[in-house]
Amino acid sequence: MAKLLLIAGDFVEDYEIMVPFQALQAMGHRVDAVCPDKREGDSVKTAIHDFEGDQTYTEKPGHNFALNATFAEIDPADYDGLVVPGGRAPEYLRLDERVLELVRHFFDTDKPVAAICHGAQLLAAAVSLDKRRVSAYPACAPEVYLAGGDFADIAVTDAITCGKLVTAPAWPAHPEWLKQFNALL
Repeated sequence: MAKLLLIAGDFVEDYEIMVPFQALQAMGHRVDAVCPDKREGDSVKTAIHDFEGDQTYTEKPGHNFALNATFAEIDPADYDGLVVPGGRAPEYLRLDERVLELVRHFFDTDKPVAAICHGAQLLAAAVSLDKRRVSAYPACAPEVYLAGGDFADIAVTDAITCGKLVTAPAWPAHPEWLKQFNALL
């Protein structure tokens, strides 16, 4: 099975880290979850985003998620694919040049990448999305367009595969998003 890298940070969306981390392992894959400046055994705080009829999602405190690998020690060449969860973490992770280099590695070597929700912010900062259909939380559509991508305005329960990139708007798409990503692996 595949060895996968999951890049996270504080206030990553709770479901968008917990569910893929556990589901991909249940499928037999190895998933190394890392965060800049943190080591194996450290935690990131998560946030729970929900759709409750407001103009945008609401945010509540989530869980502490324990990382199982050390960011400074990883080599992207050791991994078969990349997982980028959403939440607020991509907003500031895209400012870290090492994170951007990691993301670029997966695109440059044509390895599968799965990004969900605000994960598109990290993709747009790292690579050109030219000629790619990309889904994300609708508030990220301008960033997808500015990076040259074609924003896929799909149902919140759907996902889209474009080449080796699988994207989805938010956690309600987990079944379809993970199924499409697993097919690439």
